[in-house]
Amino acid sequence: MTTPVHGKAVGLMEFGDHLCLSYDNADERQAILLAYIRDGLAADHKIIYLSDEDPPEAVVGWLEAVPEAAGLDLAGALADGRLVVRTAEEAYMATGRFDPDEIIALFGTEIELALTQGFKGVRVTGEETFSLRGWPGTERFAEFERKIDEVFRTSRVNAMAICQYDRRWFDRERLAELESHHVDRVRADDLHDDGTLRIAPVFGPPGVALSGAVHAAARPALTAALAALPARAGLVCLDLSGVEGCDADGLRALIDAARDGGGRDGGGRDGGGRERHVLLRGLPEKAAVLLRDTGLLAMPGVSVEGAPG
Repeated sequence: MTTPVHGKAVGLMEFGDHLCLSYDNADERQAILLAYIRDGLAADHKIIYLSDEDPPEAVVGWLEAVPEAAGLDLAGALADGRLVVRTAEEAYMATGRFDPDEIIALFGTEIELALTQGFKGVRVTGEETFSLRGWPGTERFAEFERKIDEVFRTSRVNAMAICQYDRRWFDRERLAELESHHVDRVRADDLHDDGTLRIAPVFGPPGVALSGAVHAAARPALTAALAALPARAGLVCLDLSGVEGCDADGLRALIDAARDGGGRDGGGRDGGGRERHVLLRGLPEKAAVLLRDTGLLAMPGVSVEGAPG
């Protein structure tokens, strides 16, 4: 069996989930939110996006700005009411003051309205940076998160939520408190999971995290997973901290697949025609020994995170 991956994959979310997205990488945030919204539209859910201050057109433009959004008609969803975008001021400060109980009641009314309109459920996501603005009542924001988490945990509600926290704005202690008022964290969907090997995307730098056993037979899955990543030049990260079993052939297949870009056009080459660099992260002791003994660590363009240069 594969080892657990921290957090709940966005594609596995279900009614009653109240998850947090604590991020410092725009690609990770975008990947998770695009999947969340795409899945919701496909399931006939109403999507409510609460922005910090951006108007609807700006939010839609940001989400549609990457190739992975191809085929997702967010402008159309916005026009016909399947997607609703409101600023934090509109959503939370209608009475001039942030009141947790009042806002939770409003959310309940919003969910009931969506179900009456014929939607099968509601997906909410909000940018929570507004809570740092010092608006009246926002000092009670942690209380709001705690109370709404209790509602999600204890009520049979046809809704789910992702709360977005930009780590660059929240200090560590405050963020830890807010995260504690959520069922779990949300993460990007796995690229592959066959019960023996799980491959999940990582961001900054882009790459994959592996859990379970790495053998040469996994090469097709590795190739497909790497090809599914957004195109990047120069560097790919392989996080092996979850690897429980490996052999030399498997490690060679993994590194080869990373260097050639998963077989995509021009794979393994950056804009200057050079082979891609591979960064190994969280290298288990057994894998490190195999890499040294087989000479794979000496390959050009292969390095270990934290290793002396």
